[in-house]
Amino acid sequence: MEQYRNLGGNSGITAYEIGSDFIKVMFKDGSLYFYNYESTGQQDVETMKELATGGAGLNSFISSKVRKRYAAKLR
Repeated sequence: MEQYRNLGGNSGITAYEIGSDFIKVMFKDGSLYFYNYESTGQQDVETMKELATGGAGLNSFISSKVRKRYAAKLR
């Protein structure tokens, strides 16, 4: 997994992993969520990928837009 840069300094996200049609997101509490095109929607997954690689805004986007539309809680 890639370390999330957390440019804003207050994110609850620590790491992420990007695939062709998914993103996995790890939070500070150790939980790991899997988001894919089927559960979350292609546009939102692609936005999440951009925010993850950019290092800012991912936690806010998940909290406000994606919410519980994850495919699985892996941990």
